[in-house]
Amino acid sequence: LKTISISSHTDIDIINEYTFYGCKQLENIEIPQKTITIGKSAFSGCINIKHITIPSLVTKIGDFAFDGCKSLTNINIPSSVTTIGDSAFWGCESLTNINIPNSVTTIENRVFIDCKSLTSINIPNSVTTIGESAFACCRSLIRINIPNSVTTIGNCAFRFCRRLPSHIKSDIIQRFGEKVFE
Repeated sequence: LKTISISSHTDIDIINEYTFYGCKQLENIEIPQKTITIGKSAFSGCINIKHITIPSLVTKIGDFAFDGCKSLTNINIPSSVTTIGDSAFWGCESLTNINIPNSVTTIENRVFIDCKSLTSINIPNSVTTIGESAFACCRSLIRINIPNSVTTIGNCAFRFCRRLPSHIKSDIIQRFGEKVFE
């Protein structure tokens, strides 16, 4: 199974939990335009998917939704998305950039952990919290824009990001976790 194309005329609005979990041969998927939720681990372990376009009605990307999608290089997250779940993109080793929409207020724990090819990230002004280990082990990360809206940075948020400068405006952060830049 390399390609899945679901008719745009379908009434499918949820990609359920574990729907395509571990489909290692899957390379292409066309997510139905009426989809509003991508469930927990829906595409987890789909190691050959390179690109996914998330439809404009999606509001939630579940926990571990794209965990281990090692070939994923690009993903477009529409402004309709308000929730990107815990560990949603964990281990997406080929992901080079990501656009977080202004509709997101929290970057959950471990969302981008071990995204080894991620070089830069722009956090929108809507974000107030960066969770624990959110960007840990992003070894290629050299630039991150943390807006003044961020008041909390969790433990180990940028741990093992060796190329990232280890300084930010700490006067705006109310809660600064341990080992953030270690």
